[in-house]
Amino acid sequence: MNKKILISVLFSIFTISGVFAQQITKFGVVDTNKVYNAYFRNSTAVRNYEKKRADYQNEINKTTDELRELQQKKIDLEKNGNEAQALKVEAEITRKKDYLTEYTNAKNVELESLAKSLKNSDEFYKKLYSTLSRIAEGGGYSMILSLQESNAILWYSNSVDITEDVIKQLGL
Repeated sequence: MNKKILISVLFSIFTISGVFAQQITKFGVVDTNKVYNAYFRNSTAVRNYEKKRADYQNEINKTTDELRELQQKKIDLEKNGNEAQALKVEAEITRKKDYLTEYTNAKNVELESLAKSLKNSDEFYKKLYSTLSRIAEGGGYSMILSLQESNAILWYSNSVDITEDVIKQLGL
């Protein structure tokens, strides 16, 4: 008799624990910025972006150095009383400042556009979703959320989708 009660109690415990285990969902969080940076770190597209950015910065530095030299030249000309030459140098300074402003604005827009296209890479997101799916299913996750966006669900298991149950309950 004791064996039957013990078996019955153990069976009840395993059944109850099985029910509770099925109701527990496992969530994961992904830092997509960190993944993005690691993925693109060695890509050709990122190397091209970094090269362009360095080239643009070199041009800005070169022009800035030329402006410093011209400003010093103007100061020297004014000290020596050569106002006519100082005015010509002042005009050249103004022209170079305008060029630098336009160049910097145009190149910043270009770099922002390149960076945006890198971040919106379809290839990256397809690979990310497929990887998330494999990891989530293999690890028993029900849902993977983005660390950057509070409402962004990156992946979810169909087992947590209750849409059809809601539609049935509403009688639709």
